[in-house]
Amino acid sequence: MTGGDIINYNEVVKICDAYLLPLVSELYGLEGYEIKPVKAHDGGRNVVYTCEKEGTYAKILRIVFLNDRSREDILGELEYVRYLFEHGGSVSDVVSSLKGNLLEEITHNNHIFFICLFKKAKGKMLVENHYRYREGAPITEYYYNCGKVLGKLHQISKGYTPVHRRYSFYDKYNAEYIEKLIPGSLSLLKEKLVQLCKTLEELDRNRESFGMIHFDYNDGNYSIDFDNGQISVYDFDNSCYCWYMFDLASLWTNGVGWIQFEPDAGKRKKFMDDYFKTALEGYRSETRIEDSMLEKLPLFIQVNLMEGIVDAFEAMRNNGEEPECDEWLSYRIKCLEDDIPYMGFFRDIYSCEQPFEYEERNI
Repeated sequence: MTGGDIINYNEVVKICDAYLLPLVSELYGLEGYEIKPVKAHDGGRNVVYTCEKEGTYAKILRIVFLNDRSREDILGELEYVRYLFEHGGSVSDVVSSLKGNLLEEITHNNHIFFICLFKKAKGKMLVENHYRYREGAPITEYYYNCGKVLGKLHQISKGYTPVHRRYSFYDKYNAEYIEKLIPGSLSLLKEKLVQLCKTLEELDRNRESFGMIHFDYNDGNYSIDFDNGQISVYDFDNSCYCWYMFDLASLWTNGVGWIQFEPDAGKRKKFMDDYFKTALEGYRSETRIEDSMLEKLPLFIQVNLMEGIVDAFEAMRNNGEEPECDEWLSYRIKCLEDDIPYMGFFRDIYSCEQPFEYEERNI
């Protein structure tokens, strides 16, 4: 958006229904499609719809309304997704408009809305299947495939040269931005976040270790075809230049859900070691990762925590809310402030009755 007042999600939905959807239908030839809203998740930055019509594949329509991303940013994302798809990556491809554009924009009352359309991924999310994997297949197949699909995306990224370049990790995760975003009462957290950024600055950034990554790789951002186990990845709107290890650390944190209610920390540790070993075998079947980078897994789990904290405060700011720390956010802050590794999953701070929660912090 440029100009005009900040508008919120509900206002955008009304504008979509009254004005945008008929125009979008014309731009993409969606006449005759049933267009239904997708329930927004916490911190969601887009208005999303499913578009379905008998005899053709389903599509996902995304309308970007916040002014935190430029046209170049979004084009950079869409070009990257198209490149991954064309080079064999298991991703939901972008659908071009009837004019042949990956991205369309519509201006209404001085607000710019960016429009893009994707093929809907085959299958469904794990949560939609009540976290049951496909019948007759071991769950280790899923762990392996999660790593394999990610490894393939990273391998393709190593050969990627953008037309519209996405931002880099450091454009956002730096002392200046942290100072501006994080409330002043959380001075120790700010100190730890800045320290983390400085530690990362010393890491190698060669083509084998640093490139375009998904930056939000988790089971809410891919679907599984339960006939064959194939995973299709989507939601690349956080994608940026970063270390490949960040996505691998996300892969590690994804695993905790399978064992989070186990009271014995030793058993949790054994499970996580086995889970990540299997996921890593899948990953290494597609691309290389140096042992020296893998040793930095604890560091990148902390960086994942940083991303979650920054994202939470951004969501509050974007929604015009006063900053607050619920149990979820307080837990993550505590892990960073006290240098607790592995999300505290093997420490006394962790409770299997209330996973990843800590007493609310007043700020």
